[in-house]
Parts: sequence; structure tokens; C-alpha cells
Amino acid sequence: MKIVQMTLDEELVGAVDRAVQRLGTTRSAFARDALRDALMRLKERDAERKHREGYERKPVEPGEFSDWEDEQVWGD
Repeated sequence: MKIVQMTLDEELVGAVDRAVQRLGTTRSAFARDALRDALMRLKERDAERKHREGYERKPVEPGEFSDWEDEQVWGD
């Protein structure tokens, strides 16, 4: 592990302290989890953006996926 110093406003530190007490964890563990979650969301947003850009460059053609329409079951 590497020690990293951060500057946070007192309101945020207070909210984190209340959360870690409720969860029975530490500031460091809470921060690690929060940073991992933020990085995962960033990765997902990047993947969604690339997916969207791909369809903008090459839109779906009419009938391109029609072979699968009979396979789909739509429940009530």
C-alpha cells in the first residue's frame, strides 16, 4: 500500500466518518472502495461512449437483425 494525503472539506470528512462508523470500516477502506467504484463507472462510461460512437459511424441497417425477431418472446 502507498500512503496518499488528500485535502477534504470538513463537511465531507464528517459525512465519511459517519458512514464508516455505520459500516464498521475505516476511512481508508471507504476511500479505496469509493475510488474503485468511481474508476469502474468511468470505465463503463467510456465503453458506452465507444459503443454509441460505433453505432453513429455504422448505424444498424433495416432488417439487419430481423432473423432474430421470431426467436424473441415478449411477455405480457
